[in-house]
Amino acid sequence: MKRLLAFLSVACSLVFIAGCQSDGPTKTLEVAEVTRSVFYAPLYVALSEGFFEEEDLSIELTTTWGGDKTMTALLSGGADIALVGSETSIYVAGQEATDPAINFAALTQTDGTFLVARDQVDSFQWSDLKGTTFLGQRKGGMPQMVGEFVLKQHDINPRNDLTLLQNVDFGNIPSAFASGTGDYVQLFEPQASTFEKEGLGHVIASFGAESGRVPYTSFMAKQSMIEKDEDALIRFASAIYKGQQYVEKEDSTTIAMSIQTYFEDTELDILTSAVERYKDQGSYATDPLLTEEAWATLLAIMDEAGELPLHVPFDELVNTAIASKSME
Repeated sequence: MKRLLAFLSVACSLVFIAGCQSDGPTKTLEVAEVTRSVFYAPLYVALSEGFFEEEDLSIELTTTWGGDKTMTALLSGGADIALVGSETSIYVAGQEATDPAINFAALTQTDGTFLVARDQVDSFQWSDLKGTTFLGQRKGGMPQMVGEFVLKQHDINPRNDLTLLQNVDFGNIPSAFASGTGDYVQLFEPQASTFEKEGLGHVIASFGAESGRVPYTSFMAKQSMIEKDEDALIRFASAIYKGQQYVEKEDSTTIAMSIQTYFEDTELDILTSAVERYKDQGSYATDPLLTEEAWATLLAIMDEAGELPLHVPFDELVNTAIASKSME
């Protein structure tokens, strides 16, 4: 979290205020996503199926690879909207930002990582992790906090019962495991399914299924953006809602075909498998409305991990009006 706060401190000191630039009759919005993952399928569906165009929006999507970089892009004006873990908005609030990041639309509602073992495990028990080397995610990020939360639920102390590695950059975790680092790793899709197909690992458990509902990844905008151009954000959320409904109703193969252009190096069967896993465990939010109950779970997970800088009330960092209007 120290690295994230350092980025945020620099970003919050900048005086540039971001705004959306209209390109003729169509509004252009710059969106920064924290990573490229099948976990975000409703977003890619909305792009590929033309749902943003239906709302007179043009989207410029950039993958920023990491929560710190994504929030820095948002706060410094490099992006109008950030798709990132909701915990980052709390870190920003902890820095007493004058223009806070506000969650206005949910995309996912569970953790999106899977426990991958290097060797085949016939009858997995969580206690099998004791005494092993576990390649985890970045400290202070939702994947790692949820991972530790689940381990503790199974009476595993992540600091004492196993060797927890957190010194690998987010984007390099899959390659680190593939090169021989760790006995177990926490991976998103489609990396998890790809590793299975290539014989590099075996998916043996789901952190999303174990942890339950939480506002894991959401779209955020600065408060000044909401005040300046709420209508554009309502139309953006409306396109996301269409994508969510598409993912809810269509079969996994149809969804995989829709998003394949965003995963050109991934075969269709892998995409289909990844989508199916997320659909089966209810990872995709079916509408963009964040709930107060899920927010409370987020705070509890952060508090358990020792990463909660302050207890922020739901209505301070969550705008439900935009999502509600987008579904009308």
